Amino acid sequence: MRRKRMDRIGKKIHIWVVVLMGAVFLVSGTGAHGAIVGKSGSTFHLVAKQDVLITSDGDSFIMWGFGIKDDVSGATSRAQYPGPTLIVTEDVPVTITLRNELPAKAGNVSIIFPGQKVTATSRVLGPLTYEAVPVETLPESVDGSATYTFTPSEPGTYVYRSGTMADLQVEMGLVGALIVMPATTPSGGDPAKKYAYNHVDSQYDREFLYLVSEMDPRIHRLVEQNLIGNINFTTYFPTNWFINGRNYPDILAENNVLWLPTQPYNCQPRMHPGEKVLVRFIGGGRDIHPMHFHGNDFETIAVDGRLLSSEPEAGPDLAWQATTIKSIPGQTADLIWTWTGKEIGWDIYGHSPDDPLEPDEYAPNHGKPFPVVLPQRDSVTYGAFYSGSPFLGGEGELPPGHGGLNASGGYFYMWHSHTEKELTSNDIWPGGLISFMIVEHPDVPID
Repeated sequence: MRRKRMDRIGKKIHIWVVVLMGAVFLVSGTGAHGAIVGKSGSTFHLVAKQDVLITSDGDSFIMWGFGIKDDVSGATSRAQYPGPTLIVTEDVPVTITLRNELPAKAGNVSIIFPGQKVTATSRVLGPLTYEAVPVETLPESVDGSATYTFTPSEPGTYVYRSGTMADLQVEMGLVGALIVMPATTPSGGDPAKKYAYNHVDSQYDREFLYLVSEMDPRIHRLVEQNLIGNINFTTYFPTNWFINGRNYPDILAENNVLWLPTQPYNCQPRMHPGEKVLVRFIGGGRDIHPMHFHGNDFETIAVDGRLLSSEPEAGPDLAWQATTIKSIPGQTADLIWTWTGKEIGWDIYGHSPDDPLEPDEYAPNHGKPFPVVLPQRDSVTYGAFYSGSPFLGGEGELPPGHGGLNASGGYFYMWHSHTEKELTSNDIWPGGLISFMIVEHPDVPID
C-alpha cells in the first residue's frame, strides 16, 4: 500500500513539473473523450449504496453514492461519485426507481430533479418528495423503493441530488448529472451536427462534463465512526475539491480506470482547432468555485437548462463571454469554447507561405514562423519534456531516448480554480480543481 501511494504521488509530481515549463504546455495527452460517458435511455434503476472514495494523495473516505442496475444482466454497479450521468431525450417520459441499500444510520434517501415536473411514489413522504427506506430496516417482502417519473420538456444540462438531509447526503456523494438531448434538429440546423438546444447557435462538435464539488473529510470520518449526530455543518471546512468526482491528477486518467473503482468519470477535454466544445458545467456541492479557462474566452449560452435568449427561438442573444465562471451550488451552465490560433502571432501548423490553408485556420498567420529559437540538442535530451516541434503536429526527429511526453504535439491550456486552496488535495499541492484543454493537430485522432 505504501509503495502504491508513493508511486501515485511520484506520478503527480512528474506531471506537474511539465506544467511549470511554459504557457504552451507539453505533456502527455491521456484519457480524453469527445462525448460524455453516461447511461442513455428512459428507464433507470438507481441504488443508493455505501462505498469508498479515493483522493489523489492516496487517502480514502467512506462515501454514499448511486449505483445503477443493468437492464440486461440485472447486476448493480458499485456506488459512484458523482452518480451515473443520465442521458435522456426531450419529450420522452422518464422513469427512475431508487432502492436504498445504505446502512440504516443513513436514513431515508430521495432524489429531486430541479427543472423537471416530477411525479413520485413510495411508502414515505419526506419534506421535499417521496423517499426510499433502507432495505435493511424492512422485511424482505416489503418494497421500500421510490419511483420518480417526468417528461423533460426542455433540452439542457441539469443536476439531480438527494432531497433528504441534503446537507449530509449530498456531501456524502448523492449527486449526479442529468442531460436532456433535443428531440429533433433545430430549424435551419444541419442533421449531421450536434446541438445542445433547439437553436442553431447551440451547435457543438465535442462535449465534456464539469461537475464541481468539494468534501470535508471530518464529516466522512464521523460517518465512518457512526457519529452522525456529532456533525456540525456550521464549521464546514473542505480540504478536497473534485471535477467529476476526482481531484488532480486523477482527473486526467482514463474513464473507468481500475484504481478508481467508484470514480469512473475523467475530465480531460481535447479538440481540434476550429471545433466548438460544449462544457456542461454543474455546481454539485455547497461552495462557490471560480473556474478559469486559459486559451480563449468561453460563451455562456444557457443557465439551468434554459437558453439565454430574450424571447423564444430568438437565439442566445443574452449570452456572455468570460474567462472565469463561478460554480453556483445547484446551478448548471452550458458553455461554448473554441480555438483556431487566431491572432496568436504565428502559424500553429508550421506551414510555408505556399502551403494550403487548414480547415478553420486563421489565415493572417499563415506561413508566419514561430518567433523563438528552437532548443539545442542537449536541452531537448535533458528532461524529455519537449515534443520536437513548437507547432501543432508530430514530434519530429528527437535525440536518443523516448519521444517526450507530448507525442502528438498539442497545445495544453490549463483550466483551473482561481481559489488557491482549491489547487490542493488534503493540503498537498498540486491537486484539486485542475484540468487541461488539449488542442490537437487535425491529423491527430481523438476518439
